[in-house]
Amino acid sequence: MATLKINGTQYTLDVEPEMPLLWALRDELGLTGTKFGCGVASCGACTVQVNGNPVRSCVMPVSAVEGQEITTIEGLAESSLAHYEPGDLNAVQTAWIDHQVPQCGYCQSGMIMAVSSLLAANPNPSDAEIDASINNICRCGSYPRVRKAIRAITNA
Repeated sequence: MATLKINGTQYTLDVEPEMPLLWALRDELGLTGTKFGCGVASCGACTVQVNGNPVRSCVMPVSAVEGQEITTIEGLAESSLAHYEPGDLNAVQTAWIDHQVPQCGYCQSGMIMAVSSLLAANPNPSDAEIDASINNICRCGSYPRVRKAIRAITNA
């Protein structure tokens, strides 16, 4: 049994301790916004936040995150807004829409989770800090729009 706190709700799951968090989220809880990409923590499609830090959930065993605060793309707005209403978006999600960042969109939930972690820790990152922190892979090449969306938030 594993007890996980995800998006502010506590869950007890009957899973093996070494089960990757990604599969607990997707298969056990139906939180399918977190995507499977590579399975080896290289692409970032599976990025979630654990205690506010970006984590590649495809290689993170559930036993390593028990008792910690896990936020998925489904809970991002709720965790960042003081007065959340269903359908609300946080600043990164809004900037993504305003600047038409996604093309296919597959990597975007992981990218948004990584960017929101970066901006929470560093509200005005330099280009070098963005490059060092956001190493998610986007096959469509939406990186210029990612940077434009980040700059729209940091210059607001």
